[in-house]
Amino acid sequence: MDRYAVMGNPVAHSKSPRIHALFAEQTSQQLQYDAILVEKDGFREAVADFLRQGGKGLNITVPFKEEAWALAATRSDRAERAGAVNTLVLDESGRHFGDNTDGAGLVRDLLHNHGAVFKNKRLLLVGAGGAARGVIEPLLGESPTLLVIANRTSAKAVELARLFCELGHTEGCGLDAVHGQAFDIIINATAASLSAKVPALPESVITTDSWCYDMMYADKATAFMDWAQQLGAARCMDGLGMLVEQAAESFCLWRNVRPDTQPVINAIRGQY
Repeated sequence: MDRYAVMGNPVAHSKSPRIHALFAEQTSQQLQYDAILVEKDGFREAVADFLRQGGKGLNITVPFKEEAWALAATRSDRAERAGAVNTLVLDESGRHFGDNTDGAGLVRDLLHNHGAVFKNKRLLLVGAGGAARGVIEPLLGESPTLLVIANRTSAKAVELARLFCELGHTEGCGLDAVHGQAFDIIINATAASLSAKVPALPESVITTDSWCYDMMYADKATAFMDWAQQLGAARCMDGLGMLVEQAAESFCLWRNVRPDTQPVINAIRGQY
């Protein structure tokens, strides 16, 4: 049976094994998918061990996405620009292929599951870490009027905006610099919600037409969703759909069949 896994540290909380088991059942694919805890300095060795055991592919989560990028012999264009890899297609020769499905998962969740429209819209991306970097190219591919990257440290946001500026209109700034501006879609790419915190954004960024999306997810509304709701946002969404959609991209890459994601999203959310 073909073997796949997610590698990270921590990884016990991962929903990926359940998601891929549901995909396999739905598409009649015979495979095994595990969660593997990897020591912080043991990533390359863990991949080599998994390959020796017949491993065919890996999902990579924190803190190894940059190492996976370096390990991949070839990479997709979107992974190349993102500087991070969350999916590896393993090759017995060691020439592994790396991809980044995070941005595609986010865009597909918003477009297909929630009915969002990006074209000619003003987007605000909060955060300038790896999660933000991985979604910028796919977002710009949907032709927004403007993508503003706002971060606690403005220099990181400015640098990210510069890296992607040839793909569309991008601006980078500190969190307080968006005061007085309003946005159609606001995406929280920080992990603040994991500690029940909200990025220090001015309230003016949200109007009654704004859609607010938190990449984090939980069994109830995240702190960011609660904050946006209180300010009258039109829609508030968490990142569970993004998780399932990026997993579907990986599954399709490995198995050449695309699963139906909506029943899986419903099943995972129903487990809360």
